[in-house]
Amino acid sequence: MANPFDLDSQDAYLRWRGHKLVSAITSPDELIVEINDPCQLTAAEKEALLLRCRRSNMVIYASNTRIDEQGLQRLCLQLGLVRLDANWLAGEQGITRITVCNNDGQRQAYIPYTDRAIRWHTDGYYNPPERQIRAMVLHCAQNAGRGGENRVMDHEIAYLMLRDANPDYIRALSAPDAMTIPARDDENGVARAAQTGPVFSVGQANGALHMRYTARTRSIEWKQDDATRAAVAALEQLLASASPHIHQVQLEPGMGLLCNNVLHDRAAFTDDAIRPRLLYRARYLDRLTTT
Repeated sequence: MANPFDLDSQDAYLRWRGHKLVSAITSPDELIVEINDPCQLTAAEKEALLLRCRRSNMVIYASNTRIDEQGLQRLCLQLGLVRLDANWLAGEQGITRITVCNNDGQRQAYIPYTDRAIRWHTDGYYNPPERQIRAMVLHCAQNAGRGGENRVMDHEIAYLMLRDANPDYIRALSAPDAMTIPARDDENGVARAAQTGPVFSVGQANGALHMRYTARTRSIEWKQDDATRAAVAALEQLLASASPHIHQVQLEPGMGLLCNNVLHDRAAFTDDAIRPRLLYRARYLDRLTTT
């Protein structure tokens, strides 16, 4: 069967495009699924979560039952997420606690552990191909006093809009040397090697589209040719637009973004002095089941 993400398979692309646009969620309220106990989903809750992910690669769950890192892992296991990416600065569970760390020498140098805005990205864009982040969850244990909302966009819709505008954008962003993340050094030398690869790629095993992207302007090197510059500019323009496929969501305690590593950002925020913002982040090498 022809893959719709193959630029030479226009008929397959048009069939997929039609289905995608009809089924895509364009209201942030429709992304939300209320669940009772995240550790023990009912069959109906599980199907409701996965249905949203099949349509738009993401869902926002909302529960009054508080969970910790272990509870979050149990939720994910029910949805086919098994292989945690135990990335640097993650806890013993392989899950990262995202909070402001002004007095932590390691974390305070990295923007997720500050109250500053984070630009559009997909998670793990600096990972090697064998550790591609295919799914992730951001669970809100405590929201900020003010701000900290996220914008999210299905990466398949971003692909669709860029391809419709000019297939050459996709061709440039699929080049194996489109985007390079320079090496990260520490006191012992190279802590993480430079990673060069495409923005858009297609899984050989499942044919699913993967996106690797960051809008940051430091610690990134784009391929220096006109085609790549034009494609990056088109993507930046899309993400700055008022597209109905860009959703703004405010996670409250007990809510979480569960997704196949869609595009997302974070607004700056102001913490409550008594209850500082705390999110649990889990990254997986698996995609959500049946998506």
